[in-house]
Amino acid sequence: MVLHIFITGGTFDKEYNEKNGQLFFKDTHLNELLEMGRNHIPVVVKTLMMIDSLEMTDEKRALIVEHCNICEGNRIVITHGTDTMVTTAQKIAETIKNKTIVLTGAMIPIKFGSSDGLFNLGSALAFAQSLPQGVYIAMNGRYFNWNNVQKNKEKGTFEEIVK
Repeated sequence: MVLHIFITGGTFDKEYNEKNGQLFFKDTHLNELLEMGRNHIPVVVKTLMMIDSLEMTDEKRALIVEHCNICEGNRIVITHGTDTMVTTAQKIAETIKNKTIVLTGAMIPIKFGSSDGLFNLGSALAFAQSLPQGVYIAMNGRYFNWNNVQKNKEKGTFEEIVK
């Protein structure tokens, strides 16, 4: 089984400019994270975009959906910013029915050293291999169905929606 990983940016891949204190994008950190995590899963990595999720538009979501649709594999992980991850998951779920797709991200940039990104990536890789077809979000060691999750900005975690 080959797992496909699509990169879209988000806090996961942000760099820190020590001179002006701003966060910015340079290159993805995904390959070094796969090495650091001693990954042995065959993966195909493709960068679709490098943006903050607050800059995610319907056109960019359509591009993500298109890549999920044309992807030959049926197990996909997407790195994404946490602020609009649920909206993107919804757009994917409206179109893609025959694949297992897991979105993940980080609350703290990888380059900060104390990031949750490596743990979330490992969880997403495991969930993408084991969950049935559907669209999920993997954060904080858990997976959530795309339509029953929200970001709790006060706690800095994802949680199920209480109905």
